[in-house]
Amino acid sequence: MPFIVGVLKHTPIWVYLLLVYLVWQGIQSLTPRDQPLWRLMIVPAVFIVIGLSGIVLRHEASLWLMLSWLAGAALFAPLGLSTGPKLLAVDRENGRVTRAGSPIPLVRNIVVFLLQYIAAVISATRPDAHLTAALVGRAISGASAGYFIGWIVAVLQRYREAPKPARSSSKFRKRRGCLRSGTAPPAAA
Repeated sequence: MPFIVGVLKHTPIWVYLLLVYLVWQGIQSLTPRDQPLWRLMIVPAVFIVIGLSGIVLRHEASLWLMLSWLAGAALFAPLGLSTGPKLLAVDRENGRVTRAGSPIPLVRNIVVFLLQYIAAVISATRPDAHLTAALVGRAISGASAGYFIGWIVAVLQRYREAPKPARSSSKFRKRRGCLRSGTAPPAAA
């Protein structure tokens, strides 16, 4: 128990804030929601940055660590591509999407956060297991970045491929200035 208390005491406050944010976003994902496309990208962007930090900010330069990161990214990018959110509606004019509700984002956010956290704790507290923890940590970072890169690609593909709404005749007539009168547009002279 003292070990756990020590770990929790030495965890930076931003880590707790990030966890609260990820859980909050996951809970909001349980129900269908209309939101701007850019807001749908916040959580994936956070995990991509965390995943990339696994190779950018760490000072150990090793071929095995880089290969571990790349393997994780390569294995999980197709999973992200295949499990991106279901878009119920796309409003390209306003840059908004309506996505289906699902428990997957909540579970995914917690699992990825905990895996990253545990790898960081082991790396920091177990010098004898440092290489193993570093390899596993890099693989988790790569898997996280790869998954969310694939996820973003899936969202953008679904956004682009969503059918354009059919133009209604009233909108068409309104644009041509004939809705009020109900008559045909004036003939060109």
